[in-house]
Amino acid sequence: MSVASNAAATRPQSASLPLYIATYCLLWSAAFVASKVAVTYCLPYLVLSLRFLLAGGLILLIARVRGMHWNLSLRDVAVFALLGICNNALYLGLSYLGLRTVSAGLAALIISTNPVLTAVLATMFLGEQMTWRKVVGLVLGVAGVAYIVADRVSLGTDGTAGVVFTSGALVSMVAGTILYKLLAPQGSLWIGNGVQNTAAGLVLIPFAALADSGAVTLNWQLALAFAFLVLAVSIFAYLIWFHLLDAFGATAASSFHFLMPPLGMLFGWLLLSEHVAVSDLLGVVPVALGIWLVTRAEKSRVAVSEETPI
Repeated sequence: MSVASNAAATRPQSASLPLYIATYCLLWSAAFVASKVAVTYCLPYLVLSLRFLLAGGLILLIARVRGMHWNLSLRDVAVFALLGICNNALYLGLSYLGLRTVSAGLAALIISTNPVLTAVLATMFLGEQMTWRKVVGLVLGVAGVAYIVADRVSLGTDGTAGVVFTSGALVSMVAGTILYKLLAPQGSLWIGNGVQNTAAGLVLIPFAALADSGAVTLNWQLALAFAFLVLAVSIFAYLIWFHLLDAFGATAASSFHFLMPPLGMLFGWLLLSEHVAVSDLLGVVPVALGIWLVTRAEKSRVAVSEETPI
């Protein structure tokens, strides 16, 4: 039985699932704005290492207070630690470097294309089929992002180095998704998320000590952004994400990411007064359509095998 078929067989028919998806979309999109604020007033590796260590400590403390038993084997601990390096340390470390020279809206747009890259790697490593619909979605997604990036770089509103760092963050995030499905760690996802955050925080300490430079400005904006990133994103949003990964296949779990480009730009415009041009809105359309095609292809294949694999 394929990975997608297994996911379909175990998919929970829960009325709360749309609420999980909507909550994750809002938190994940708003996280780019909070991260932009954080790197404006604090050093990137410092804020990340503190964020992960605090989130990991809180998660494990809550687990102990609630009487949750440690049910992770040494292999599970190692897998969750590896996922923490990919999903947390590398992904957000590169994202924060990118946010120094790109807008929160553009960062959200680039990262939101993760279902497109996930579809390609899931075909290679998880046995999910590549279909013509996925190929069309891949082309549309890449073309839309390339159009917006080229336009913004040419106007000088976003830096090339930031785009490269953010693209690297995208690859790290997708690698974490594939590894999670491929290695399939067992045990409590809550405790596993605590291990991930703690491992990421420990890995980033040397970078905070050696690579960070500049000043830290303590103000209410930094405090609010830091609290949101720790509580709402590192703890709550990641728990929802792994629940969705368990409920769906690697590609179908990302089906709601087509909402991320407009949401990311909307939050950047509302909260940071970032400029959104007509060309940005035009470029978002093929990106959202491409993500929708890629993820719809996965869901259609699970329900009825109606497409010809290539």
